[in-house]
Amino acid sequence: MKWLLRAAGAAAFALLAGCSAPKQDADTLVVAATAIPHAEILKQVQPILAKEGVKLEIKVFADYVQPNTQVAEKNIDLNYFQTRPYLDAFNKEHGTDLVPIVGVHIEPFGAYSRKIKSIDQLPDGATVTLPNDPSNDSRALLLLAKNGLITLKDPANALSTVKDITANPKHLQFKELEAAMLPRTLDEVDLALINTNYALAAGLNPTKDALLIESKDSPYVNYLVGRPDNRNDPRVQKLAQALTSPAIKAFIEQKYQGAVLPAF
Repeated sequence: MKWLLRAAGAAAFALLAGCSAPKQDADTLVVAATAIPHAEILKQVQPILAKEGVKLEIKVFADYVQPNTQVAEKNIDLNYFQTRPYLDAFNKEHGTDLVPIVGVHIEPFGAYSRKIKSIDQLPDGATVTLPNDPSNDSRALLLLAKNGLITLKDPANALSTVKDITANPKHLQFKELEAAMLPRTLDEVDLALINTNYALAAGLNPTKDALLIESKDSPYVNYLVGRPDNRNDPRVQKLAQALTSPAIKAFIEQKYQGAVLPAF
């Protein structure tokens, strides 16, 4: 009887071991990214890393929350989709300690409309949609303020909100929505402030279609982001080097024609 119990226990253990999730290959890096331009840039990096003995797996997300959550929970190694102000705000709000590893590119933020051809045509009382996350909400407001449409209490505050508007001469009506939803509002509102990755995905050309756009010296660099425990991993450092290589710089310049700019 004892022999039978031991045999049954061994069989059960073997069955459980066989059903467990396979371990990630030690030479594989999994990176979360939004589709455009981040995943496109990462695909260009894959053959570079392959020569270094690192397999790069790309997981595409449509939102700005899950890529950070998945990295913080160690389900994914890294992500590539966000600016430093957004990362700082996310860490503060969610109690995470994600860290920037290397800055790769800049996406000049723009204002778009299907109802007017020039910002001078923006009517009194116009409806304007903004991203609802703290970093990009502020970024949108700063762009409007720089172009004289509103006045902010502190034009240098990277986390300004609509409550910080001190003058609104056109009586603009603001609606804050999830960033990914903003291109869909273009048929309904007078002006939409849209992140470039979502603008590109919606078929908009920032350099031609934006009525307002950030200057080329925008401080909103998009970073490769990880955790304190893996930021110095040799595989991660190889990825950081590949993302800031001359080959990737040339790809960004040729592919996006100014809509996305290398930050190195």
